[in-house]
Amino acid sequence: MARIALKIDVDTLRGTREGVPRLQALLQRVGAGATFLFSLGPDHTGRAILRVFRPGFLSKVARTSVVEHYGVRTLLYGSLLPGPDIGKREASTLRAVRDAGFEVGVHCWDHIDWQDHLTQRDAAWTLRQMARAVERHTQIFGSAPRLHGAAGWQFNAAAAQAETTLGIALASDTRGEGPFIPVADDGRVIGPPQFPTTLPTLDELIGIDGLDAQNVHAHLLGLTAASDRDQVYTLHAELEGMKLMPVFERLLQGWQAQGHQLVTLGDLAAAVDRSTLPRHRLQQGEVAGRSGLLAVQGAAWTPAGAAA
Repeated sequence: MARIALKIDVDTLRGTREGVPRLQALLQRVGAGATFLFSLGPDHTGRAILRVFRPGFLSKVARTSVVEHYGVRTLLYGSLLPGPDIGKREASTLRAVRDAGFEVGVHCWDHIDWQDHLTQRDAAWTLRQMARAVERHTQIFGSAPRLHGAAGWQFNAAAAQAETTLGIALASDTRGEGPFIPVADDGRVIGPPQFPTTLPTLDELIGIDGLDAQNVHAHLLGLTAASDRDQVYTLHAELEGMKLMPVFERLLQGWQAQGHQLVTLGDLAAAVDRSTLPRHRLQQGEVAGRSGLLAVQGAAWTPAGAAA
Protein backbone atom coordinates (compact mmCIF):
# COMPACT_ATOMS: atom_id res chain seq x y z
CA MET A 1 0.00 0.00 0.00
CA ALA A 2 0.94 3.67 -0.02
CA ARG A 3 2.76 5.99 2.30
CA ILE A 4 0.80 8.78 3.98
CA ALA A 5 2.95 11.61 5.31
CA LEU A 6 1.46 13.28 8.37
CA LYS A 7 2.20 17.01 8.31
CA ILE A 8 1.31 18.76 11.56
CA ASP A 9 0.90 22.53 11.39
CA VAL A 10 1.25 24.23 14.76
CA ASP A 11 -0.23 27.72 14.62
CA THR A 12 -0.68 29.02 18.17
CA LEU A 13 0.71 29.05 21.69
CA ARG A 14 -2.17 26.91 22.92
CA GLY A 15 -1.69 24.42 20.10
CA THR A 16 2.00 24.19 20.95
CA ARG A 17 1.49 23.86 24.69
CA GLU A 18 -1.51 21.53 24.71
CA GLY A 19 -2.01 19.97 21.29
CA VAL A 20 1.59 19.08 20.45
CA PRO A 21 2.30 16.88 23.51
CA ARG A 22 -1.00 15.06 23.03
CA LEU A 23 -0.26 14.38 19.37
CA GLN A 24 3.27 13.26 20.22
CA ALA A 25 1.94 10.76 22.76
CA LEU A 26 -0.72 9.41 20.38
CA LEU A 27 1.70 8.99 17.48
CA GLN A 28 4.24 7.23 19.68
CA ARG A 29 1.54 4.90 20.97
CA VAL A 30 0.46 3.82 17.47
CA GLY A 31 3.96 3.82 15.99
CA ALA A 32 3.33 6.52 13.37
CA GLY A 33 5.85 8.94 11.94
CA ALA A 34 5.01 12.62 11.48
CA THR A 35 6.49 16.00 10.65
CA PHE A 36 5.81 18.88 13.07
CA LEU A 37 6.02 22.38 11.56
CA PHE A 38 6.20 25.11 14.19
CA SER A 39 5.17 28.76 14.36
CA LEU A 40 8.22 30.22 16.08
CA GLY A 41 7.44 33.88 16.77
CA PRO A 42 4.50 35.83 18.21
CA ASP A 43 0.97 34.44 18.40
CA HIS A 44 -1.21 37.16 16.86
CA THR A 45 -4.26 34.99 16.23
CA GLY A 46 -6.63 37.77 17.34
CA ARG A 47 -5.71 39.82 14.29
CA ALA A 48 -7.40 37.24 12.07
CA ILE A 49 -10.66 39.08 12.71
CA LEU A 50 -9.84 41.11 9.57
CA ARG A 51 -10.56 37.99 7.53
CA VAL A 52 -14.26 38.56 8.17
CA PHE A 53 -14.30 40.46 4.88
CA ARG A 54 -12.99 37.51 2.86
CA PRO A 55 -15.48 35.49 0.79
CA GLY A 56 -16.35 32.25 2.54
CA PHE A 57 -14.67 33.10 5.85
CA LEU A 58 -17.83 33.50 7.94
CA SER A 59 -19.31 30.25 6.69
CA LYS A 60 -16.08 28.42 7.57
CA VAL A 61 -16.10 29.94 11.08
CA ALA A 62 -19.70 28.80 11.56
CA ARG A 63 -18.90 25.25 10.41
CA THR A 64 -15.74 24.71 12.43
CA SER A 65 -16.50 26.44 15.77
CA VAL A 66 -13.34 28.55 15.86
CA VAL A 67 -13.92 29.81 19.42
CA GLU A 68 -14.48 26.27 20.67
CA HIS A 69 -11.27 24.97 19.10
CA TYR A 70 -8.94 27.90 19.73
CA GLY A 71 -10.29 29.37 22.97
CA VAL A 72 -11.21 32.95 23.79
CA ARG A 73 -7.76 33.91 25.09
CA THR A 74 -6.03 32.81 21.88
CA LEU A 75 -8.52 34.84 19.83
CA LEU A 76 -7.50 37.97 21.76
CA TYR A 77 -3.75 37.63 21.20
CA GLY A 78 -2.44 40.49 19.11
CA SER A 79 -5.56 42.61 19.67
CA LEU A 80 -6.72 43.05 23.27
CA LEU A 81 -3.87 40.92 24.62
CA PRO A 82 -0.19 41.05 23.64
CA GLY A 83 0.95 38.24 21.39
CA PRO A 84 3.10 35.75 23.33
CA ASP A 85 6.37 34.57 21.79
CA ILE A 86 5.75 30.88 21.08
CA GLY A 87 9.34 29.88 20.40
CA LYS A 88 10.66 31.48 23.58
CA ARG A 89 7.90 30.16 25.83
CA GLU A 90 7.73 26.63 24.47
CA ALA A 91 11.27 25.83 23.33
CA SER A 92 11.40 22.79 25.60
CA THR A 93 8.14 21.46 24.12
CA LEU A 94 9.56 21.80 20.63
CA ARG A 95 12.80 20.07 21.54
CA ALA A 96 10.88 17.23 23.19
CA VAL A 97 9.22 16.50 19.83
CA ARG A 98 12.59 16.33 18.09
CA ASP A 99 14.07 14.24 20.89
CA ALA A 100 11.19 11.77 20.56
CA GLY A 101 12.32 11.06 17.00
CA PHE A 102 9.86 13.15 15.03
CA GLU A 103 10.84 15.37 12.11
CA VAL A 104 10.64 19.11 12.81
CA GLY A 105 10.63 22.15 10.58
CA VAL A 106 9.47 25.73 10.09
CA HIS A 107 5.86 26.76 9.64
CA CYS A 108 6.38 30.51 9.98
CA TRP A 109 7.55 33.36 12.19
CA ASP A 110 4.20 35.16 12.63
CA HIS A 111 1.32 33.03 11.31
CA ILE A 112 -1.19 35.84 10.89
CA ASP A 113 1.29 38.28 9.37
CA TRP A 114 2.39 35.70 6.79
CA GLN A 115 -1.04 34.33 5.97
CA ASP A 116 -2.70 37.72 5.61
CA HIS A 117 0.05 39.79 4.01
CA LEU A 118 2.43 37.61 1.97
CA THR A 119 0.82 38.27 -1.39
CA GLN A 120 0.89 42.06 -0.84
CA ARG A 121 4.53 42.22 0.30
CA ASP A 122 7.77 42.29 -1.66
CA ALA A 123 10.53 39.70 -1.82
CA ALA A 124 12.63 41.50 0.82
CA TRP A 125 9.80 41.29 3.37
CA THR A 126 9.29 37.62 2.58
CA LEU A 127 12.97 36.82 3.06
CA ARG A 128 13.08 38.71 6.37
CA GLN A 129 10.07 36.81 7.72
CA MET A 130 11.53 33.45 6.77
CA ALA A 131 15.01 34.37 7.99
CA ARG A 132 13.62 35.20 11.45
CA ALA A 133 11.95 31.80 11.63
CA VAL A 134 15.09 30.03 10.45
CA GLU A 135 17.18 31.87 13.04
CA ARG A 136 14.77 30.95 15.84
CA HIS A 137 14.69 27.31 14.72
CA THR A 138 18.48 27.25 14.82
CA GLN A 139 18.50 28.75 18.33
CA ILE A 140 16.00 26.20 19.64
CA PHE A 141 17.28 23.04 17.95
CA GLY A 142 20.96 23.86 17.45
CA SER A 143 20.71 23.34 13.70
CA ALA A 144 19.21 25.09 10.71
CA PRO A 145 15.90 23.75 9.37
CA ARG A 146 15.80 21.70 6.19
CA LEU A 147 12.02 21.73 5.84
CA HIS A 148 9.38 24.47 5.45
CA GLY A 149 5.58 24.38 5.19
CA ALA A 150 3.92 27.75 4.62
CA ALA A 151 1.23 29.08 6.95
CA GLY A 152 -2.22 28.80 5.40
CA TRP A 153 -0.71 27.53 2.13
CA GLN A 154 0.17 31.13 1.35
CA PHE A 155 3.16 30.91 -0.92
CA ASN A 156 4.61 32.42 -4.09
CA ALA A 157 7.75 32.60 -6.21
CA ALA A 158 9.46 35.03 -3.83
CA ALA A 159 8.91 32.60 -0.94
CA ALA A 160 10.26 29.71 -3.00
CA GLN A 161 13.38 31.70 -3.82
CA ALA A 162 13.76 32.62 -0.14
CA GLU A 163 13.69 28.92 0.73
CA THR A 164 16.60 28.33 -1.62
CA THR A 165 18.52 31.28 -0.18
CA LEU A 166 18.01 30.01 3.38
CA GLY A 167 19.01 26.42 2.64
CA ILE A 168 15.58 24.77 2.81
CA ALA A 169 15.90 21.41 1.04
CA LEU A 170 12.32 20.14 1.21
CA ALA A 171 9.00 21.97 1.25
CA SER A 172 5.28 21.38 1.62
CA ASP A 173 3.80 24.82 0.96
CA THR A 174 1.15 24.01 -1.61
CA ARG A 175 -1.93 21.98 -2.43
CA GLY A 176 -1.75 19.57 -5.31
CA GLU A 177 -1.67 16.06 -6.72
CA GLY A 178 1.90 14.93 -6.15
CA PRO A 179 5.54 15.99 -5.68
CA PHE A 180 7.01 18.50 -8.14
CA ILE A 181 9.79 20.99 -8.72
CA PRO A 182 8.52 24.61 -8.71
CA VAL A 183 9.64 26.60 -11.73
CA ALA A 184 9.22 30.02 -13.30
CA ASP A 185 7.53 30.47 -16.66
CA ASP A 186 10.88 29.98 -18.40
CA GLY A 187 11.45 26.66 -16.63
CA ARG A 188 14.01 28.03 -14.17
CA VAL A 189 13.91 26.19 -10.84
CA ILE A 190 12.90 28.66 -8.11
CA GLY A 191 12.74 26.51 -5.00
CA PRO A 192 13.22 23.11 -3.42
CA PRO A 193 10.98 20.14 -4.27
CA GLN A 194 7.37 20.55 -3.19
CA PHE A 195 5.41 17.74 -1.55
CA PRO A 196 1.94 19.30 -1.56
CA THR A 197 -0.96 18.45 0.69
CA THR A 198 -3.06 16.04 -1.36
CA LEU A 199 -5.92 15.15 0.99
CA PRO A 200 -8.61 17.50 2.32
CA THR A 201 -8.36 18.62 5.92
CA LEU A 202 -10.93 18.05 8.64
CA ASP A 203 -11.90 21.72 8.84
CA GLU A 204 -12.55 21.74 5.09
CA LEU A 205 -14.88 18.74 5.33
CA ILE A 206 -16.81 19.05 8.59
CA GLY A 207 -20.16 20.71 8.03
CA ILE A 208 -20.25 19.94 4.30
CA ASP A 209 -22.54 17.33 2.71
CA GLY A 210 -23.58 15.82 6.03
CA LEU A 211 -20.04 15.26 7.31
CA ASP A 212 -19.42 15.76 11.01
CA ALA A 213 -16.97 14.67 13.71
CA GLN A 214 -18.60 11.24 13.86
CA ASN A 215 -18.32 10.28 10.19
CA VAL A 216 -15.69 12.49 8.55
CA HIS A 217 -12.97 9.88 9.12
CA ALA A 218 -14.92 7.38 7.01
CA HIS A 219 -14.99 9.87 4.14
CA LEU A 220 -11.21 10.34 4.27
CA LEU A 221 -10.62 6.61 4.56
CA GLY A 222 -12.72 6.17 1.45
CA LEU A 223 -10.27 8.40 -0.44
CA THR A 224 -7.32 6.18 0.48
CA ALA A 225 -8.92 2.73 0.38
CA ALA A 226 -7.21 0.28 -1.99
CA SER A 227 -4.89 3.05 -3.20
CA ASP A 228 -1.17 2.77 -3.86
CA ARG A 229 -0.74 6.52 -4.31
CA ASP A 230 1.40 8.36 -1.75
CA GLN A 231 -0.45 11.14 0.07
CA VAL A 232 0.23 14.12 2.32
CA TYR A 233 -2.32 14.80 5.05
CA THR A 234 -2.15 18.11 6.91
CA LEU A 235 -3.53 18.30 10.44
CA HIS A 236 -3.45 21.03 13.06
CA ALA A 237 -2.33 20.85 16.67
CA GLU A 238 -5.29 23.09 17.54
CA LEU A 239 -7.81 20.65 16.01
CA GLU A 240 -6.59 17.04 15.80
CA GLY A 241 -4.40 17.65 18.84
CA MET A 242 -7.35 18.78 20.94
CA LYS A 243 -11.10 18.45 20.45
CA LEU A 244 -10.81 16.46 17.20
CA MET A 245 -8.26 13.99 18.55
CA PRO A 246 -10.80 11.10 18.63
CA VAL A 247 -11.42 11.70 14.91
CA PHE A 248 -7.71 11.65 14.19
CA GLU A 249 -7.21 8.48 16.20
CA ARG A 250 -9.91 6.75 14.14
CA LEU A 251 -8.14 7.95 11.00
CA LEU A 252 -4.81 6.55 12.14
CA GLN A 253 -6.37 3.21 12.99
CA GLY A 254 -8.17 3.14 9.64
CA TRP A 255 -5.07 3.97 7.62
CA GLN A 256 -3.05 1.34 9.41
CA ALA A 257 -5.82 -1.20 8.85
CA GLN A 258 -5.69 -0.33 5.13
CA GLY A 259 -1.99 -1.18 5.20
CA HIS A 260 -0.64 2.32 4.67
CA GLN A 261 2.66 3.45 6.18
CA LEU A 262 2.36 6.63 8.27
CA VAL A 263 5.57 8.55 7.68
CA THR A 264 7.32 11.91 7.75
CA LEU A 265 7.67 14.24 4.79
CA GLY A 266 11.36 13.38 4.82
CA ASP A 267 10.52 9.69 4.49
CA LEU A 268 8.28 10.48 1.54
CA ALA A 269 10.99 12.53 -0.13
CA ALA A 270 13.63 9.83 0.45
CA ALA A 271 11.53 7.37 -1.57
CA VAL A 272 11.42 9.68 -4.60
CA ASP A 273 14.04 10.16 -7.30
CA ARG A 274 14.14 13.94 -7.43
CA SER A 275 15.71 13.93 -10.88
CA THR A 276 12.48 12.49 -12.28
CA LEU A 277 10.07 14.91 -10.58
CA PRO A 278 7.91 16.91 -12.98
CA ARG A 279 8.27 20.68 -13.13
CA HIS A 280 5.22 22.76 -12.38
CA ARG A 281 4.46 26.43 -12.09
CA LEU A 282 3.08 27.86 -8.87
CA GLN A 283 -0.34 29.45 -9.07
CA GLN A 284 -3.14 30.71 -6.86
CA GLY A 285 -6.36 28.71 -6.70
CA GLU A 286 -9.36 27.84 -4.59
CA VAL A 287 -9.69 24.71 -2.46
CA ALA A 288 -13.15 23.47 -1.52
CA GLY A 289 -14.06 24.23 2.08
CA ARG A 290 -11.34 26.86 2.60
CA SER A 291 -11.73 30.61 2.18
CA GLY A 292 -9.53 32.69 -0.07
CA LEU A 293 -6.86 31.73 -2.57
CA LEU A 294 -4.09 29.23 -1.79
CA ALA A 295 -0.84 28.28 -3.50
CA VAL A 296 -1.57 25.28 -5.70
CA GLN A 297 0.36 23.02 -8.06
CA GLY A 298 -0.02 24.77 -11.37
CA ALA A 299 0.39 23.70 -14.96
CA ALA A 300 3.21 21.36 -15.89
CA TRP A 301 6.17 22.90 -17.69
CA THR A 302 7.87 21.40 -20.72
CA PRO A 303 11.00 22.58 -22.55
CA ALA A 304 8.76 24.01 -25.23
CA GLY A 305 6.91 25.98 -22.56
CA ALA A 306 3.61 24.28 -23.29
CA ALA A 307 1.25 23.29 -20.48
CA ALA A 308 0.71 19.56 -20.20
